Amino acid sequence: MNEFISLMKPELIVTFIIFVLLFTKLGKGVKNSSLLNLIQVLLLLNFAAGFFFNKEGSLFGGMYHTDTLIAVQKNILSLGVYLISLLFADWFKKTEHLSEFFILLLSALLGMFFLISSGNFLMFFLSLELATIPVAAMANFDLHKKISSEGAMKFILSSAFSSGILLFGISLIYGATGTISFTELPALITASPFQILAFVFLFTAFAFKMSIVPFHLWTADVYEGSPMATTSFLSVISKGAVAFIFITVLYKVFQPMQEVWYNMIMLLSIITMITGNLFALRQQNIKRFLAFSSIAQVGFILVGISGNSPEGLTSVVYFVLIYVFSNLAAFGVAATISSNTGKENISDYKGFYQTNPFLTWIMALALFSLAGIPPTAGFFGKLFLLKSGAANANYLFITIAALNLIVSLYYYLRVIRSMFMDKNEEPIGKIKVQLSTKFGMYLCAAGIVFAGIFSWVYDYIQSLM
Repeated sequence: MNEFISLMKPELIVTFIIFVLLFTKLGKGVKNSSLLNLIQVLLLLNFAAGFFFNKEGSLFGGMYHTDTLIAVQKNILSLGVYLISLLFADWFKKTEHLSEFFILLLSALLGMFFLISSGNFLMFFLSLELATIPVAAMANFDLHKKISSEGAMKFILSSAFSSGILLFGISLIYGATGTISFTELPALITASPFQILAFVFLFTAFAFKMSIVPFHLWTADVYEGSPMATTSFLSVISKGAVAFIFITVLYKVFQPMQEVWYNMIMLLSIITMITGNLFALRQQNIKRFLAFSSIAQVGFILVGISGNSPEGLTSVVYFVLIYVFSNLAAFGVAATISSNTGKENISDYKGFYQTNPFLTWIMALALFSLAGIPPTAGFFGKLFLLKSGAANANYLFITIAALNLIVSLYYYLRVIRSMFMDKNEEPIGKIKVQLSTKFGMYLCAAGIVFAGIFSWVYDYIQSLM
């Protein structure tokens, strides 16, 4: 029992918080402000607990596995959820169903924890469904908006389709090898045509979840229709969790098939970066803009994964950490503006610096990091991804990725120019920022700056390989 509690500590803590929220909902009515304060404290304790008493081991006959690196990955996701509770305080205090939203969010987070710790494809599939289905309900949380219901419908249909493809791929893998265990499969993978077909189906399911082109078509519509809190969760936490388990499956389970999946990743990475960048250039809605931005960022993650080395795994974990700070900061500013003014178009941001210098600087810092401009942490994150991808000496691939970095500068700087330089006779008025929201923005800004300057962050992650 002691081993069970110590190994499953993150999952048990999240389950405990879910039950606390359930009991709170069943009791007498609590004001949203008081309930949000309680949630923020619980999420902070959950994040802090991730630093202590982490052990390595397996449970349930190898279905569940954890080690120090997996604990760090889970803690990155916990940090992201805590920041979401801070950054979107305006919307949380106005919503009618705050308890239900966080019960769904934490249920999805629980599924992601199990997903990262999966030891076979059965555990993997069940965890992925637990991490997906609550998000569909979260996407439809703006019940009075038709576009929210439309986005949720597209998300659940796309997820159901990808789940069917995933199950078919798993059944083919089992038919070809007689096992679904991550530890037993590498010795049985021979890269036969049948196994390659099975892998293609598995890869397709991952591509849906990560919004890899051409499996990205649901992304922009779901992001636009969902509340900002859900959009940020999908963009950062969900993609981060899938990226963690994706690289584990590639490096450990399908390592004997490395030549096959390297070519797939290289091609899809190029297509994903180019498509994300080109579509981001023409977006006017800030949610759709950040949606295609996140698609382009996934392309860069694939560059790091293609390295097939401990440096590749390190660079991906490090980049996801930086991405949590950068993308959540951008979404936090956009959500604050939307909650107070209802405006979500980039053209509305003209002259924003005149009235809201603090929010403008936070957004600028976030976009600089997403663009990979030094000395922000985003620069170092993309540098390490490119360095990992260059390990195979495919310099044409790295050159294309570097050129996409230059293209991304244009559309990120377009938003910054609009806020700082474009004139507007009637700019958005002065916005009063909630104390918790401001604290979350300061945390994101500190992460963007110091995660790059302090090299020990990367070195610590690398030491866990």
